Amino acid sequence: MKLEICATDIRSVLAAKEAGADRVELCSALETGGLTPSEGLIRAAISTGIAVNVLIRPRPGDFVYDEPEICVMERDVERAVELGVNGVVIGALRKDGSIDLSVCHRLIRKAGKTEVTFHRAIDRCCDMLAGVEDIVHMGCRRILTSGGKASAVEGAEMISRMVNAADGRLTIMAGAGVNSGNVRELIERTGVAEVHASAKGKFEEMVSLRNIVSSFH
Repeated sequence: MKLEICATDIRSVLAAKEAGADRVELCSALETGGLTPSEGLIRAAISTGIAVNVLIRPRPGDFVYDEPEICVMERDVERAVELGVNGVVIGALRKDGSIDLSVCHRLIRKAGKTEVTFHRAIDRCCDMLAGVEDIVHMGCRRILTSGGKASAVEGAEMISRMVNAADGRLTIMAGAGVNSGNVRELIERTGVAEVHASAKGKFEEMVSLRNIVSSFH
């Protein structure tokens, strides 16, 4: 079991590391669902020694991107890789709600050997299980999902179905509304191998999450 903490500033990164988190997802503007963080924050986070995955998202709103936005994301992926991140977190959809394979392949090519996570754009996908299959074939390492619901606990049934559909070919990571009070139930109901939480920068909550997650083998 692994615990990823969403971090928007260097204090949260340091707290996550001290609490024993396995990795941080670095972003800005969490209130909008998260946007690409600054280069300065990426550099500072990497310098702490914790594994850093960087969200690549150029604006709030939907995940249907035009050419100028795609070019921005390609440059952001390239720069994140140059800086030495552990991974990048991407996602794009077509207007019909299916995975935009063309855009995703462009971003994955820019990532090279750096691991790629597909973010919660999957939760707006018109067919989430078909989306899992598309993402598997793209070569992504994991999918972050709430099962198409506002919280991962609400979406636990779909998350479990996604775990079965993935069949070990990639990791399904449950996120959204995850806390120390519900993470045990969530893991037991879904069979996920990784969980994602913001913990709002609270060290004690991160430690509690780490302890519970570590109790699963």
